[in-house]
Order: sequence, then C-alpha cells, then structure tokens
Amino acid sequence: MPVARVCVDVPLAHLDRPFDYLVPAELADDAQPGTRVRVRFAGQLVDGWLLDRVESSEHGGRLAYLERLVSPEPVLSPEIARLARAVADRYGGNLADVLRLAVPPRHARAEQAATTPAAPDPAAPDLAASDPGIPDPAAVDPDVAAGGPGGDTEKLLAELDQGWRDYPTGAGFLRALAHGRAPRAVWSALPGEDWPARLAEAAAATVAGGRGAVIVVADARDLERLDAALTAVLGPDRHVALSAALGPAKRYRAFLTASRGAVPVVAGTRAAMFAPVGRLGLVAIWDDGDDLHAEPRAPYPHARDVLLTRAQLADAATLVAGHTRSGEAQLLIETGWAREIVADRETLRRRTPRIAPTGDDPQLARDPAAATARLPSLAWEAARTALKADTPVLVQVPRRGYLPAVSCVDCRTPARCPHCAGPLALRSASSPPACQWCGRIAAAYACPHCGGRRLRAAVVGARRTAEELGRAFPGVPVRTSGRDEVLTAVPGGAAVVVATPGAEPVADGGYGAVLLLDTWALLTRADLRAGEEALRRWLSAAALARPGAAGGRVVVVADGGLAPVQALLRWDPGWFATRELAERRELGFPPAARMASLTGTPEAVADLLAAARLPDGAELLGPVPAADDQERMLVRVARSRAAALARALHEAAAVRTARKAAQPVRIQIDPLDLF
Repeated sequence: MPVARVCVDVPLAHLDRPFDYLVPAELADDAQPGTRVRVRFAGQLVDGWLLDRVESSEHGGRLAYLERLVSPEPVLSPEIARLARAVADRYGGNLADVLRLAVPPRHARAEQAATTPAAPDPAAPDLAASDPGIPDPAAVDPDVAAGGPGGDTEKLLAELDQGWRDYPTGAGFLRALAHGRAPRAVWSALPGEDWPARLAEAAAATVAGGRGAVIVVADARDLERLDAALTAVLGPDRHVALSAALGPAKRYRAFLTASRGAVPVVAGTRAAMFAPVGRLGLVAIWDDGDDLHAEPRAPYPHARDVLLTRAQLADAATLVAGHTRSGEAQLLIETGWAREIVADRETLRRRTPRIAPTGDDPQLARDPAAATARLPSLAWEAARTALKADTPVLVQVPRRGYLPAVSCVDCRTPARCPHCAGPLALRSASSPPACQWCGRIAAAYACPHCGGRRLRAAVVGARRTAEELGRAFPGVPVRTSGRDEVLTAVPGGAAVVVATPGAEPVADGGYGAVLLLDTWALLTRADLRAGEEALRRWLSAAALARPGAAGGRVVVVADGGLAPVQALLRWDPGWFATRELAERRELGFPPAARMASLTGTPEAVADLLAAARLPDGAELLGPVPAADDQERMLVRVARSRAAALARALHEAAAVRTARKAAQPVRIQIDPLDLF
C-alpha cells in the first residue's frame, strides 16, 4: 500500500519532520503530492500537506491511515516545498510555519470555480506563444533556447530596450533573460524613472525566453502601479496580482490561477514571494530596504532573502532594484554574486533635480536662522518658486498627526501619561493632550519634574505642517497623505502635498520642489540602519521631482557634511552602501556577520542558550531589556557559520518544546531592528 509523507500543521520544533501515513484505496488517485489532507496526530485531527508518496516506510511501527483529503487541488508544488524547507533552515524555523506563509488558506468556492484563461488580446504583443500559460520547453524557439538570435525575440527586445537605454548594461540584462539565461543584477533606478514599466519589460523578456517571473513590491500602491504596467506590456490575462490585502477569496483565486499555470507572471507584496510559477526564470524585488518586506510571523523571513534563495534553487535570474541600495544588495555586488545596473554620470546629471542642503556653512552665512528654523529661507523660496510656476510641492515629514510628541516648555522633559507613562500628543490646535498608548486625556497635565503646565512641540506631524503651510501660502490647496488617507497621484497644478515617508503620491509631470523636513528625527534614531533608512526615504521622495533642467529642486533641511546627505546631494546610493558595509564589517554587524535575536523571559532565554550547542566563535551580546518584562540576547557569528547557528537554535528550541517548556522564546535571524 502506498505511503504518504505528510508535514503536519503542528508548529513545534521537535516535530519538524515528515510523518508517514498509509493511503487508503479510495484516496489513492486524488491524494497526490501537494494536496491538503487531514490526519490523526497525537489523538487529534490536524491539517497537513502531502509532501511525497513512496512505496514503503522506514518507520518500523504500525502506520495510521490518512483520515481524509481536504481537496484534490495540488497547492504545494515541489519547487515551493523545497524552497519552504530551505527558508525554514535559513531562519531556524519550522517547515509548517513556512508552508502556512507560502500557501494561503483554502477557499472552497474559489477553488471550485474553473480557472479558464481568456483568449489573448490580438493587439497584445506576442511574447512567447499563443498559449496563455507558460510555454512548454519544446515550443521555445531553439535559437532562443540556445542563446542565439530569434526573429520575433529580437524584434521584441528592440522594443523593450528603449526603456533601458539610459543604463549601459540594461539591454544586456534583458537579452540574457530573453535567451533563457539567469543573470543576477542590482539595479539603481534613475530619478523620475518609470520603474514599474522597466520591471514589466524585464518580465516580458523572461516570458519571451519561455520562463516565468515573480516580482515583489512593498505595498499596495506600488502593486497597483506595477499591475497596470504589466497589463500594458504583457497584455491582459498574462499575470496576476497577489496580495494578502485582497481578501481570502480573491487571494486564493489569484493563487490558483498561478498554481494551475494559467499565467507566467505573478506580482505582489511579500505574500507573492512564495507564488507558484512554473519554469521560474526571474525573481525581482523593488525597494528591498523597506521594512514591509520583513514578515512579522514566524520564522520572520525577509522577502529579499526568500527570493535570493529561490533563485539559487531554481537557477533563475535575480533583479534587486530601487532608487537606493541596501547593505545586503551591496554585499551581493562586492562578493561577485550580482552585477550592478547603473546609469552613467552624464545621464544621471541630466535626470537629477537640483539638490541643496540648508545646514552647510555657505547657506548658514546667508541665512543664520537656518540652523534652527524648521522651514529655512532656502526651502521657503524653493516652494514659492515652484508654486509660482504652477507646479506642485511635496513636503516630507517623518511623523503623521498634528503634534505626535510634546514636551514641557520650561524643562523640555518629554510629556508622559500619568496613568501608563505613554507619550502624550496633540491631535489638533484645540484638543487637549492625549496618551498615544491608552488614549486617556491629560487635560490637567503638570510636568513631574518642574510642575510646568505648558507644552511645546517635540516633533511636528503632517497635519500641523499642512496647517502651517496653508497659512503661509493662502489660496494654494494643501493636501496630506499618510496612514488615514494615502494618495496615489495628484494633478500637476500648483498645490502643496504634505506626506509621511512611503505615502508620497506621484505628481503628473513631477514635483517642482521637494522639501525634506525634520531630518534629525530619522538621522538620530538609535538604530543600526538609521542612515540607510533616512537616505532611502529621501531618495524615494526626491525621485518624484522634475529634472533640474525643468526646474525641479530638492531641499533637505540638514547639514550637508553628513554622509547620508552627501549621498543624496550626489545621488550616489552605491557610495553610501559601500561605506556602510565597510563600517559594518569592521564592527561585525549584518550583513557582514550573521546575528540571531532571542527574546523572552530571562529564565526562558537562559534555558534556550543552555540547551544550544552554538558554533565555534559564537559571541553573546546582552542581555538588554525588552517589552513586557522580557529581555533580549543577541548571538553573533561569522557568515560562514550562519547555517550552524540556525541549526543550533532550532535544535535547542526542539529540546524545549519536547520538554513542554511553558515560556516561549522568539528566535529571529538577522532582524531589521537590532537595537
């Protein structure tokens, strides 16, 4: 009787292995690898994924039968199963946890609906074959498969190359994709670049080579732009957009469309990093430094690392793209794993807006108040000139709200809630201070240090900034874009748009001026990635400005001597990433080294470390206090010992779960927030 190897959905480290079950005769045809099943485990019925079927089991005891087949739909492909195991090992986690991230919950109605691809639009470009699914290898032009020229492919490449003409190595990257090869690149996009169109063109070249593509972006706004670009380049019904925000039915329907091979391209947020695409030829990620790419559920994988692992396993091409460059992307270049795609300096100067700081010596000589003013005269003049030219102005502030942080006027002590010690904030000019944690009103607040009752702004939010600018430029419409309402696009006329980082809308024709305010709030964070994150946010906003020749200006309210500001002024994210990576190598921080974060009660963390056989050279850092009376310990090893560290921590977690330890420990490999 055939035997099914099943991954049971029981996220306990000591049970992180397949279990064998007999396949009853009535399920022999439908219970195939990749299907969902129900099995009896430890006296309970639990869900599981059927990983494989074999003729016999190595287990010497008596085997139980599969209880039932949840669905005959094979939702777990062999490629994704291998990837999930590799990701679990990379992050010291359990396979069941990764599979829960990779395969969305079943939606029976969506599954029962037939997925019949629509006929291709006759006006759409013929990218690979008339079949709307992924072409069969035998149907691919043998010249193209061998890396030689093909007539239709060369014609398509000539069209696609137009968008990449500003990048000397861009055309070669597309050509390699179309010829079925697996190039690996880090792309630094130019200011004002229509990056969704460029990614869509890379996907089209991959499809022309007879392979599929997965493209991951950070948020729904980016996905909306990419979705439209893919439709324009590939034609309708050639891709699906996959996002957790779609809702259970739509997400599962999109997943099944990809799983059944109806489309060759999947785009989405981090939910798409495990998207099932047959004959995968390209994985791409936009703005890999955005913290939205980090999964908040165990084992806490990062979309960039999942895609890099996937490319390695599937021998697929890789494109790590963005206006900025993360330390991890720079490491790929310095180790020779990937090549960079950048524009030459002449093209960069032509496309870049004029950028100026307000805190350097020449500017301070002209405007001594610039060191303390929130909107110095240089920024004021840039905004006034842009509005006079009937172009919009973008103002980036690092906080939402009105006054999201206040302090005592007399002693500058941060104002805290007398009930829970949470930070107080003002929601409007007339509202009393309220706690941001418990929501209590502190109308009779008195400073516990000096007794003062007056409050001042410690951080000015987007709404207060909009109010100030509305008074400064009467008659000019002022709009805000943030968590409560995120704008996708704004018209090209005179207007002021106040946005928090990541919520900047695209302006028709580009912004006439971009003002980067309160930069100290980003630069002075107690975070290893403070400079990198500040530059990422600034470049993303500055990239929306018009070129300098068209009047585009960017004013950053900061000292021009700071390294992130220097990188912004020269538009040279590669220089800053090289500098950051060199410093992290010297200090022994990721990505130059591998770190694990252990968070739990002091007793639980000590118990885990006592059970762990850490690799040679492992260094313990901490402990430091964490939330909820917990503590945090860091374990640092060389990159060459990364796999050994993850394995040691997983085995130690297995010892504790086998003992039924009551207090859990959160294990994170290379978390974004180390401090």
